[in-house]
Amino acid sequence: MENKVTLFGASGHCKVIIDILQTTSLFIDFIIDDNPKTESLLGVPVLKSDDFDFNSIQNFIISIGNNMIRKTVSDRLQVNYLNAIHFSSIFSKNHSIGVGTVVMAGVIINADVIIGNHCILNTGAIIEHDCVIGDYVHISPGVSLAGNVWIGEGSHIGIGACIIQGVKIGKWVTIGAGAVVLKDVPDYATAVGNPVRILKFNV
Repeated sequence: MENKVTLFGASGHCKVIIDILQTTSLFIDFIIDDNPKTESLLGVPVLKSDDFDFNSIQNFIISIGNNMIRKTVSDRLQVNYLNAIHFSSIFSKNHSIGVGTVVMAGVIINADVIIGNHCILNTGAIIEHDCVIGDYVHISPGVSLAGNVWIGEGSHIGIGACIIQGVKIGKWVTIGAGAVVLKDVPDYATAVGNPVRILKFNV
């Protein structure tokens, strides 16, 4: 069946993806997990990855919230990745989106936004015009990105954070919950507060 999809990762994030896909024409075949803690999730069977024939997969979504693990899995599995996009999200007609990306309820994507592969755009996030979102980025619920914001690979923008126009966030950065970002943040930094300040570097 071309409309079948397999998920990788039986977590809370996976539950949200199941909810999204249940409003589409896609049928969730299985969930795969390296260390499953349950035999099913929201009625979908969970299989241990060691027992699964990955050559049988037609369509795939990585249902793991951790950005680095999502990257590791995508590097390991060369399969056909689909997106999961909630019906209530709003997209400009002028946008670009990669593969394996999940867009949750209430997300707004404005004109000329570029979204990479295997991203998570979480509930109610606002992505204004001309933003660039790199691969494996997680934009948490309630985040607001003003126009022309650039987010590097693997970065995690915490819940409710606000980033003003033209700011560049480096790769594998963590921006804390509720942070207000008024200036560029370098690669691998953890930054928190209002205005944001760098706590440490993760290298």
